[in-house]
Amino acid sequence: MPYSGTLMTRVFTSRGELPVEDAAVSIVQHSSNGRQQLVNIQTSDRSGNTLPITIETPDTQSSQSPGQPEPFALCDIWVERAGYQLLLIQNVQIFPNIATIQNLPLIPLANTGGRPANRVDIPPQDL
Repeated sequence: MPYSGTLMTRVFTSRGELPVEDAAVSIVQHSSNGRQQLVNIQTSDRSGNTLPITIETPDTQSSQSPGQPEPFALCDIWVERAGYQLLLIQNVQIFPNIATIQNLPLIPLANTGGRPANRVDIPPQDL
């Protein structure tokens, strides 16, 4: 990988910010043909963290003029854990040579009012 960034995640309960152990964290990227590509699946540790993963990113030099690709890669993160609402974070931005830490707040099912999933869409950076 000529250019890459690092992604780490932290899974916790939404209100108490208590770590959630054994949550399945899936990282997915969208390929140029529109398909989704599974990049990584991990389980959160007892501190709610996952190991860092490396994600290929565009070259920042070639993205610094109008009409060029964005200087970051996009990925989606799915988080599942029994007793919690499914969480989908879309469009997480990974920049070259930068460590990105994405917080993943899970909502206990007892507090969801019957909603099966929580979806968060991160808007692109205004660069």
